[in-house]
Amino acid sequence: MKQSNILVTGGAGFIGTNFIRHLFRNVGFEGRVINLDKLTYAGNPMNLADIAEEYGDRYVFARVDIVDRDRVARLLDDHEIDIICHFAAESHVDRSIVDPGVFIQTNVVGTYALLELARERVDRVRHFHHVSTDEVYGSLESGGYFREDTPYQPNSPYSASKAASDHLVRAYSATYGLPVTISNCSNNYGPYQFPEKLMPLMIVNALEGKPLPVYGDGRNVRDWLYVTDHCRAVWTTIEKGEKGRTYNIGGRNEMPNIRVVETVCDLVDELAPPLGNGKPRRSLVTFVKDRPGHDRRYAIDCTRIENELGWTPQESFETGIRKTVQWYLDNPQWVDTVRSGEYQRWIRTHYGNAASET
Repeated sequence: MKQSNILVTGGAGFIGTNFIRHLFRNVGFEGRVINLDKLTYAGNPMNLADIAEEYGDRYVFARVDIVDRDRVARLLDDHEIDIICHFAAESHVDRSIVDPGVFIQTNVVGTYALLELARERVDRVRHFHHVSTDEVYGSLESGGYFREDTPYQPNSPYSASKAASDHLVRAYSATYGLPVTISNCSNNYGPYQFPEKLMPLMIVNALEGKPLPVYGDGRNVRDWLYVTDHCRAVWTTIEKGEKGRTYNIGGRNEMPNIRVVETVCDLVDELAPPLGNGKPRRSLVTFVKDRPGHDRRYAIDCTRIENELGWTPQESFETGIRKTVQWYLDNPQWVDTVRSGEYQRWIRTHYGNAASET
């Protein structure tokens, strides 16, 4: 596996960036990584500029939309791809409520296009791994956990589009014998996450003394998974996972959103200069109207991947969130570049306004 030619879709996004960095920095990957990304608002190829410089032609970036079958086919053939790791997705729930069509196009139609191309090359593509979310299962009550056999009950356009793509992947395995695995993960956090998501938004706003908006009563519960632990789990699944099988990936760090925000506040108070008014950053918490269809609780049972594949999360919430806050404190230029849109100007300069081949 370490000498394969792997296509990583969505590799310029948050988790894809960390996965590619994990392959080169931690796994000792010896093959080639082809990073396919459409470069929507959250895709930033500058995240991997050091990887591109250090690894030369073993890392290739291609600005391509996964629904463009001709261009994706050319990448698969030109680079003799034998593993596909499919991260590419529209992923922000709030955006899916405003514009669900984009999510259907990328998450459903895009996954279908990729599956068809893999099916046409089933003699060469030996593994298709599909990365999904625990949100496909819907909302939990106070007890119980999501298991791999939990019925799907998505409650947002985003989670519905991911549920549809999961079913397509499973169907291509059962119908055509495509060698697939699927993983459903809990909420990721860590370096390189676009600042509209909860964790980086709270860190950046807390640093700047801005309001910290919390939906509803703040008691919505999520399981938090440090992104490097997720990347380890994905690679473990690719290496060891049973074909046709689904693996839930969780951090075993279940807690309400308000506690997450308060922890961020306390860490920023500890690690950064105090606010000008001398108040603790918890004073910035502002409760706002809840979003439609906001699931109350997610919690993952990751016993299967632990028992069958030997993966366990290495980061506790306390260690992971401290590393995350420190990363954002240490990388203000990255935050400024992303928030200002400077990276989008860089993309236009190098790639133009439309998705194209390398």
